[in-house]
Amino acid sequence: MTSTTLANSSVFGWLIGYEAKRKKLLQKAPAGVLRDFLSVPLPDIDTPIDKVEILAVDFETTGLDAKQDKLLSVGFITLKKQQMSLKTSYHQIIKTKAQLEESNVIIHHITDSQKEQGQALSTVVETLLKALAGKVMLVHFARIEKQFLTEACLELYGMAPTFPMIDTLALAKRRLDKRDVAYDPSELRLTNLRRKFELPEHHAHNALNDAIATAELFMAQMSKANKNGETTLKDVLL
Repeated sequence: MTSTTLANSSVFGWLIGYEAKRKKLLQKAPAGVLRDFLSVPLPDIDTPIDKVEILAVDFETTGLDAKQDKLLSVGFITLKKQQMSLKTSYHQIIKTKAQLEESNVIIHHITDSQKEQGQALSTVVETLLKALAGKVMLVHFARIEKQFLTEACLELYGMAPTFPMIDTLALAKRRLDKRDVAYDPSELRLTNLRRKFELPEHHAHNALNDAIATAELFMAQMSKANKNGETTLKDVLL
């Protein structure tokens, strides 16, 4: 079995597991947004990537530990046919009791007073799940979004789906690893990868700005990797 076949087999097996888990959770999910989300299947893995509807998502958090830290803001935008739909853009600060550290505020520029005027976690996660239904999530460095969204769903609904993801960092890493040449891990940062693709500078550490920046990076990656139009969803899934 070739490495490509093995990878595709692994992805296929993973998606079968995702569908099985989705259907199992659907039977137990209470009526509401989580049940609605689980009612919508994932796009077929052989769908050309240009025809897959994608939601670029970014979170700002009070820290890096999803078990202890909290979601602070969410930003997302829809991507389809290598185009962003600006009318689908969303950004919301979340009201949380967590006290913000000065070092954290310096990074994301969200103050305690802004946080106090934010929306409830339940409202923001509901909006995200509605937007995400039937789509694949696009992120940069998937661990943050995967872990924090899982913890939020567990807190709100007592259960959490498996979220299929495309990770622009992972795609870049695969490409660099194929060269079999040592590289600086800092090359995988969103800002540095955008610079490599000659994309403009962006205002980082704002959830919507970073979601848009990630979508732009993914479009640039695909314009280079998908020139023949044969790249499918299974080729880019995490």
